[in-house]
Amino acid sequence: MALAAIKLMARASATPCLDVSMFIEAPAGLVFKAFFEPHALGAWWQVVRSVTTPRVLGPYAIEWAPTEFRDEILGRLGGTFRGTVLQIEPGVSFFVGDAYWLPPDGEPIGPMALDVALTEGSGSHGRSGTLIRVMQRGYEDSARWRRYYDVVAVGWERALSSLRMLLEK
Repeated sequence: MALAAIKLMARASATPCLDVSMFIEAPAGLVFKAFFEPHALGAWWQVVRSVTTPRVLGPYAIEWAPTEFRDEILGRLGGTFRGTVLQIEPGVSFFVGDAYWLPPDGEPIGPMALDVALTEGSGSHGRSGTLIRVMQRGYEDSARWRRYYDVVAVGWERALSSLRMLLEK
């Protein structure tokens, strides 16, 4: 199993954001496809439905089943994340803008941006693979936004670990 480096960072300012990185022993092209193919999204991100088109102005909409438990601030988790692919370089990066999370209960959270960058290289053991960097930005000064980033940080850690396990088989 590859050594994974997961780093969650908040900016020096009080504005929360997400910045998660992980090295996966798989080619960048394969990692990139996993963010757009419905079967792969279901396998590593537990997505139940998706419409993701890897081209400029393509939709990026993914849906998760609502959770049975309720977060004290956000309500049930799951729901839909939707945005528009604004920039894309296959196998290298994509940027989703005008993005919103529509929870099963309550008002949407957004707008925000999702930026995924892939860099091929060697890991700490000299094995080739891809460094994935996921950044999510957008903020309104409220308890819901702060809680959203707390929850999504844990979610991305788990999701990228699942992606690594799937692709390193």
